[in-house]
Amino acid sequence: MLGVDDSPPVGLRTVLKEWGRIGCTGFGGPPAHIALLRQLCVERRGWLDDTEFEDAVAACNLLPGPASTQLAIFCAWRVRGRAGALVGGAAFILPGLVAILALAVLFLAGHPPRWVHGAGAGAGAAVAAVAVQAGAGLAPASWRRAAGAPAPTASGSRAARSGSRVRWVLWLAAGIVAAATLGPWLVLVLLACGVAEVVAQRVRPVRALQVPPLLAGAGLGGGVLLSIAWLALKVGALSYGGGFVIIPLMQADAVEHYHWMTDAQFLNAVALGQITPGPVVHTVAVVGYAAAGIGGGLLASVVAFGPSFAFILLGAHRFDRLRADERVRAFLDGAGPAAIGAILGSAIVLAAALTQPWQFALLAASAVLLLPLRRGVVPTLLGAGAVGVVIALAGGPLPT
Repeated sequence: MLGVDDSPPVGLRTVLKEWGRIGCTGFGGPPAHIALLRQLCVERRGWLDDTEFEDAVAACNLLPGPASTQLAIFCAWRVRGRAGALVGGAAFILPGLVAILALAVLFLAGHPPRWVHGAGAGAGAAVAAVAVQAGAGLAPASWRRAAGAPAPTASGSRAARSGSRVRWVLWLAAGIVAAATLGPWLVLVLLACGVAEVVAQRVRPVRALQVPPLLAGAGLGGGVLLSIAWLALKVGALSYGGGFVIIPLMQADAVEHYHWMTDAQFLNAVALGQITPGPVVHTVAVVGYAAAGIGGGLLASVVAFGPSFAFILLGAHRFDRLRADERVRAFLDGAGPAAIGAILGSAIVLAAALTQPWQFALLAASAVLLLPLRRGVVPTLLGAGAVGVVIALAGGPLPT
């Protein structure tokens, strides 16, 4: 059961300390964040029991935006209410944000040192392999859910499961194609796949799943800051799957539409989002910095993470009903595979941004390390960056 019990509230200083520690040491993305939060809240402190924590993980995965950030905010809300959610969420987010903005100043300088340029080119070369690993890691569980989908009657169960699998493949393919070709319109495909699955499962449609009117403003003008805010809103409130599903959304705007960054700089931004602690969504801060300096980076972060706070502060007490709502589950049965497809499709766009032969060789080596050898993301990116430094110092060619 998700809710607040009658135990004495935890002090805000404790929340600040513990969530800040996770924010400083949470390298490795959502799996690491979930493990650290479980260790803190369930194993060490006993603030939540196993069932409640697992229910919270499941509920956060039903929401758009960065699930591990929402879980961190929920756990802080659970132990100290709304004040705890604000303090804990900020403590979880800020260390990585400070780190990534500091690195953005270095890596996105007009004329960075040659070794910095090489480090970014090397780490950026491995990013497409990281995207494939992320998508491949999510696919099996999603496929099992589709394969085990319940049927209205026992006699129709086999046909229903077969239909669910076929639709799963279709939604996955739609996500791959959309990520590789549609850029900022990807979010419409994710929403459409979710709505189509609701219809396919013959679940009464829910108004909240209609395309938000805000999407009509995908071509918003009105200045750089408004454009940054729109991009960050898509990342924080309209993306399902989190993590790498945001990459094609950002790249299309940052590189192709607004020309805030080059392809090489965008690859640097994605790599920085992986090697710094905290959520991968911090990448949007680098995009904001490229567009409008530190102010743009901070604006992008506030807008991107704002929905996560709103979801928890306004809806955490309804998580039980969210998980039990068949309409929400059906929507995610469609949007989920499409999001996985988008993550895999982002690898196509990221690989296409590489320009030097040694970068393609490094991409292949990184894929071997991450997929069959199952090495960690952070060591792989750091190793690729080190190779780039060596090549740069040896006078090798670097991307422009």
